Amino acid sequence: MSDTPLALAAIAPPPGLEDDAALARHIAEHAGAILVAARVSSLFTGAALGRAGDRVANTFIMEALRHNRPDDAILSEEERDSDARLSARRVWIVDPLDGTREYGEGRDDWAVHVALAIDGEPQVGAVALPAVSLTLCSARPRALCDAPARSRMLVSRSRPAPEALAVADALDAELIPMGSAGAKAMAVVRGEADIYLHTGGQYEWDNCAPAAVARAAGLHVSRADGTPLVYNRANTYLPDLLICRPELAAPVLDVYARFTAGTARG
Repeated sequence: MSDTPLALAAIAPPPGLEDDAALARHIAEHAGAILVAARVSSLFTGAALGRAGDRVANTFIMEALRHNRPDDAILSEEERDSDARLSARRVWIVDPLDGTREYGEGRDDWAVHVALAIDGEPQVGAVALPAVSLTLCSARPRALCDAPARSRMLVSRSRPAPEALAVADALDAELIPMGSAGAKAMAVVRGEADIYLHTGGQYEWDNCAPAAVARAAGLHVSRADGTPLVYNRANTYLPDLLICRPELAAPVLDVYARFTAGTARG
């Protein structure tokens, strides 16, 4: 990343970014640089830093997309939604700062999401992890690492979901607490974990970019019940997500189905 990230908001992207994935990566990476600069400025702390980060990153991303893809629709967590996007085939779905609390606390597990859904599918995605100077993109998938002897499962730092705990118990998986959705999903892509099962409620911007990157890397990506993730819906609430190594999908889905069936009977 550049040593002068604050100047990036005023610089047009370099030539050769006609490709959607390259554009997504470029925008996510430089929005992340802006967020890092805002954090090291020491002008804000805690929740105020999180709010400022959300606004400044969103402004940069929105301007960059409107300039470079003026005919595409955009869905952002930080913008007023419009039904006009529902008739668009190409919709950019962005979370300018995923993990606002972690960002405000000075932690590393936060992210920037920039994705493009085409006909409801997460086709293109970039997830920047600015605190560790890394951006992962659907156009540059990582090879999957060898499976460890014991599976590792990501859970919320503060409130692990009972469904995730049930899966971890059934599969004898090691629990790894972590912050943002993007950081968790990319931990699986990077081979630092094997299962990310989320059932506590998300929105399309929380998982569209991570889903695109994970899918390109050859991981299993679906709803918690195994059905496909579908984007650009009128209701942007997308409550659950499973990203895991392909060979673990069937056992995870089986345990989840049995757990939810038992809960319903109870």
